Amino acid sequence: MSNGPTGEIYRIDWLPGTDVLHGTCHCGAEHTAQDPVEMWEWMLGHPEGHRPSEGSTS
Repeated sequence: MSNGPTGEIYRIDWLPGTDVLHGTCHCGAEHTAQDPVEMWEWMLGHPEGHRPSEGSTS
């Protein structure tokens, strides 16, 4: 396993005024959650639970 950069970008934004996090995976799939651990598990569990380019939140 390589320790170098993979070029994959994961993004998590906090939605101001809420306790909601909105995540976007490097594949384009999106997810919302209140728990940061749940969000990272979803992102790092790729591809399970991911639906790239559908724009749906799950």
